[in-house]
Amino acid sequence: MEIKLKKNRKRTIIIGGVAFLFLCMTSLIFYADSFIGRSLPQLEGELAVPGLSGEVEVVRDGKGVPHLSASSDRDLYMAQGYIQAQDRLFQMDLSRRQASGRLSEVVGEKAVDRDKFFRTLGLRRAAEASLEGYSPEVKEILGWFADGVNAYIQDSKEKKTLPAEFTLLGYEPEKWTEVDSLTIGKYMAFDLGGHWQGQAFRYWALQSLPEDKAMDLFPSYPEDAPTIIDETKELSMKWGNAISEPVIPPEMNGSNNWVVSGSKSESGYPMLADDPHLSLGSPSIWYQMHLESPDVNVSGVIFAGIPGIILGHNETIAWGVTNTGPDVQDLYIEKRHKEEKNQFLYDGKWEEAEVIKEPITVKDSETIPYEVTVTRHGPIVSEFANQDDSENALSMRWTALDPSLELQAIIDMNKASNWTEFEKAMEDFHTPTQNFVFADKDGTIAYKANGKIPIRKKGDGLLPVPGWTSDYEWTGFIPYEELPRVVNPAEGYIATANNKVIGDGYPYHISHHWAGPYRYMRISEVLESKEKLTKQDMKDLQHDHMNLQAREFVPLLLNALEGKELSVQSREALQLLAEWDYEDDADAAAPLLFHQWMDRMSNELFDDSIPTDMMKLFEGKQNVVDELIRKAAKGKVSPWFTEQGGFESFLAESLADTLEDGFDRYGSNMDEWAWGEYHRVYFENPLSSASSILEWFLNRRSPEPVGGSRATVGAASYNDEGIVNHGGSWRFIIDTVDMSKADHIVGPGQSGHFKSPWYDDQIDDWIKGTYHETTLKPTADGKRLRLVPET
Repeated sequence: MEIKLKKNRKRTIIIGGVAFLFLCMTSLIFYADSFIGRSLPQLEGELAVPGLSGEVEVVRDGKGVPHLSASSDRDLYMAQGYIQAQDRLFQMDLSRRQASGRLSEVVGEKAVDRDKFFRTLGLRRAAEASLEGYSPEVKEILGWFADGVNAYIQDSKEKKTLPAEFTLLGYEPEKWTEVDSLTIGKYMAFDLGGHWQGQAFRYWALQSLPEDKAMDLFPSYPEDAPTIIDETKELSMKWGNAISEPVIPPEMNGSNNWVVSGSKSESGYPMLADDPHLSLGSPSIWYQMHLESPDVNVSGVIFAGIPGIILGHNETIAWGVTNTGPDVQDLYIEKRHKEEKNQFLYDGKWEEAEVIKEPITVKDSETIPYEVTVTRHGPIVSEFANQDDSENALSMRWTALDPSLELQAIIDMNKASNWTEFEKAMEDFHTPTQNFVFADKDGTIAYKANGKIPIRKKGDGLLPVPGWTSDYEWTGFIPYEELPRVVNPAEGYIATANNKVIGDGYPYHISHHWAGPYRYMRISEVLESKEKLTKQDMKDLQHDHMNLQAREFVPLLLNALEGKELSVQSREALQLLAEWDYEDDADAAAPLLFHQWMDRMSNELFDDSIPTDMMKLFEGKQNVVDELIRKAAKGKVSPWFTEQGGFESFLAESLADTLEDGFDRYGSNMDEWAWGEYHRVYFENPLSSASSILEWFLNRRSPEPVGGSRATVGAASYNDEGIVNHGGSWRFIIDTVDMSKADHIVGPGQSGHFKSPWYDDQIDDWIKGTYHETTLKPTADGKRLRLVPET
C-alpha cells in the first residue's frame, strides 16, 4: 500500500511538473507573442507625425500596398519615409549598416571581414561625395524622407514598439540621414556587379595554369593580351584569403523586360513587362507603393530606405529595367615602394596614396583599427582581409565610386510624361548601367542602355592592367547620345534579358560578359509567335519554363554518346532526355537529370585544377562550359577534356556519377524522379539561421517545389542544395490602354514583420503566377490611416 502511495505521489509530482512547465512555456510564448505584436504598425485611425504640414491619407490595399495621398511633396516624402519604416525599419537599418561596413557593431566578430570589405570599397564615402551634386529640390526630398523615418524611430522608442529584431540584437537604430539613402543606392550598384572578380580570376589562371588551359576560361580573347601578359606575368601576387574572401554578388543577378507596340497587342496599346532577378528572401528587396501629390502620381517599387519609385508607371508612362552588365570595374596592378608602403609608382614617379582611417567597432569586443589605402585608381582591394602590405597590390577603378545622381534621375522619371522627358531624366542615372524599356499611352515604345561606361586607352576589362603607367587609364565615358537606343522598331517589340544588346559594328566596348542567350531567345520566340498578344500572354511568358539551353545541348550530348559503350542505366537516362519536351516542370524527371548532369560536368571539369577559394571568383563558369561543349561537339576538343580522357569519356563518366548520386537520393526508378524534389523555393529571413526558434518564427513556410531554372524566362536559380534563392523578385505587367492600373507580384510579401498578414502571403502567388492589381485611383476599401501634423 505504501509503495502504491509513493508511486501515485511520484506520478502526481511528475504530472504537476509537466503541467507547470507547460504553463511556463505557454506564458512565455504568450508574452513573446504579445511583445512582438506590439511592433506591428498602426494601420487605421489617426497618427500624429511631427513635421507634417498637412494631412496624409494612407490606404493599404488587400496586399498591404500603401497608397499615399498628400497635398504637398514635403508631406508626401515624409509620409513615405514613415510608412516604409513602419513595415521595413529593421531591413533598412541592416541595409545601411551592410553598405557602410558597420554590421560588426550589432552582430559581432563574424561580420568583421564583410565590414572591412565594404569599408575598403567605400560605398558610403561615394554616397557622401554624391550628395553635394544633387539639386536643392532632391536634397529636400532626401531630407523630408529622413524626417519621416526619424519620426517613426522616435515614436517607436518612446512607445517601446521597435521591431523585435532590435531587442534580439540588443541595440536601437540611429537617426536616419540623407547619406543613408544614397548609400543603399550605391549598394544596389554593387549588387548588380561589374566583373572585377573575373579579372582577378583570369589573372590567377594565367599565373597558375598552362596558357592554353587558362585561355579556355576567357569569355573571349582579350585585346592587348600579349602586351598585358608580358608586362604583368613576372609580378608576384599574394592571393591567399585576401582576394578570395570578398562579398561577391550573385552572378545570376539580371532580369527580363520587354515591351510590345499597340500593333501587336489585342488592346491596340503598348504593353510592358518587367521582372528583375535578384536574391529571394524575407523581407523582399522591393517595397511596393503608390505616391500621389499635386506634382506626382506614380506607382511601383523602390528599395526600402530610398524615396521615390524606381520601377513602375505613372498616369502616362511605364518603364522597367534589366542589368546591362558592362565592364565598369578595372583592377590595376600597383607597384608599391619597398620602404614607403603608401607610395605607388606611376609614370616613373612615386605617388603618395590617401590613407583613410576606418576603425571598426565590434560588439562585445575591442575596436579594430583599420586603414583603407586609396591610389589614383581607387582603393587597394587585395589586402582588406590581410593587410600585409605586399610589394604588389590590386586597386579598383569603378564608376560607382564616383559621385553620381541616381536619385535625381528617379525623381525626374516619376514626373516624366513622355519619352523625351524620360530619356532626359535617365541621363543622371549613372550607375548601375541598366537596359530601360519604356511605353506610353500615346503608343511610343523605346529602349535605352543608360549609365557611365568607360572608354579605355588600352585594355578591355578582361585582365588587371598595369597601374604604374598612364597607358591604361580611362579617357572618358561613352557619350550619352551614343549609348544603345531603339524607338518604335518595325518588329513591334523590344526585349532584353541581359543578352548582348549591340552588334559587332558598335564603336565602343561595353562588355565581354553577356548572359546566355536562352531567355532572350525564348522571349523573342513567344512574342513573334502571335500577331496579337494579350496581358495574359505576358503573364504566362514571365512564368515560362521552356529551357532553350537544354534544347541546344541535349541533342549535342546524345549525339556525342551515340554508339558508345554505356551501362543500362546510362542508356535509359539518355532515352529519358531524348523524349523530354524541354520544359523545366517541377514534376518531371528529365530536368532533374539534365541540370544535375550539367552541374556535375561544370564542377568535375575544374575541381582538380582550380582551388576552392579561386573557384568563387570564376565568373561565367557555366558559359565557359557551354562553349567548351559546343566546340568539342564540332571536333575542337579543349585540353580540359583531353586530360579527363577525352570529351566522350568525360561525358559518359560524369553521367554515370550523376546517376549514382541520383539513385542514392531519389530512388532507383528514374521515371519517378521530380525536378521539384530538389529544386525548391525558400524565402529565407537572414536572422533565421541564428537559432531553430528564430527559424520557426521567421521562416513559416518550408521549401516548396517549383519549376523553371537559370535558363528559363521564369527564372529560378538555385544553390548547391537545390534551394531556389534567386529569381523574379518583382513581377510587373501593364497594358497602357488603362494607365491607372497594373499587375504585380512581390515575393514573399510587403511586410517585414512576421506577424503581419502580408509577411509571406505572396509566396503561393509567386509559385503559381497569381498577380494582384494595383491602381492609381482611390482605393475603395482597405486599411485607412490618417497621418496628421503634431499639435
